[in-house]
Amino acid sequence: MTSFFMEPSLPAMGGRKIGEAPELVKSTAGAPRTPDLSVVMPVYNEAGVIARVVRAWTAALDRLDVDYELRLYDDGSRDGTGAILERLAQDLPRLVVTRQPNSGHGPTILRGYGEARGTWVFQVDSDDEMCPEHFARLWENREHHDLLLGRREARHSPLVRRVITGASRLTVWALFGRAVGDVNAPYRLFRRSCLAAMLRRIPRDTFAPNVILSGLAARDGLRVLEVGVPHRGRSTGRVSLVRWRLWRAAARSFRQTVAVALRERLER
Repeated sequence: MTSFFMEPSLPAMGGRKIGEAPELVKSTAGAPRTPDLSVVMPVYNEAGVIARVVRAWTAALDRLDVDYELRLYDDGSRDGTGAILERLAQDLPRLVVTRQPNSGHGPTILRGYGEARGTWVFQVDSDDEMCPEHFARLWENREHHDLLLGRREARHSPLVRRVITGASRLTVWALFGRAVGDVNAPYRLFRRSCLAAMLRRIPRDTFAPNVILSGLAARDGLRVLEVGVPHRGRSTGRVSLVRWRLWRAAARSFRQTVAVALRERLER
């Protein structure tokens, strides 16, 4: 099976790929080529919604007439999500499914970023909380920006998550700068050359890499655009972190963000 490009700082993890979309990744001469867009979507226990989410995203991207690959990473789901993804991969030639042992949301995102081949890389979660219809606004404005984000509006999340998001924003602003408002937004489009330069500075076990990437975008002076995107509450399943674990995870994310910020200052 064809191997995919990995950033040097992100060693390959275990797992297997289904449906490699060869028409997107191979030229007629057999050499790898670059699609316009890679969509990275981590998945964990989303059997109730994942088929609808995947088909909605493929339909939206097809309407844009963009050369894309849709990369889904099943992070050790235990509810039948993996089997659903395998069936979808049989019908959707642009879908690339990777199944791996559970490693956590952050490391899974980082793996996807490292394996993405597109000139542009878009990350979105698989919980159906943010619609694909708004992606066109980011895509149409990409040429004059390096990072484009969907800022969650009218956010339907528990209070504890909104408090943690606010604390993360203040941490990033204090340590790196104010280029990004919704620092952990799971709806972000990167110019891959800029993303690759930032990935080298993030440990691959990072819990919330998007938070640190928002900070590094400010530190590096990237051209950032945020647009408001409606946020809707989860309609199926349940969140994977209960409250006490969520606070522990937030503390871990804070420590990792501070560590990267300190290292950045020491190296400059």
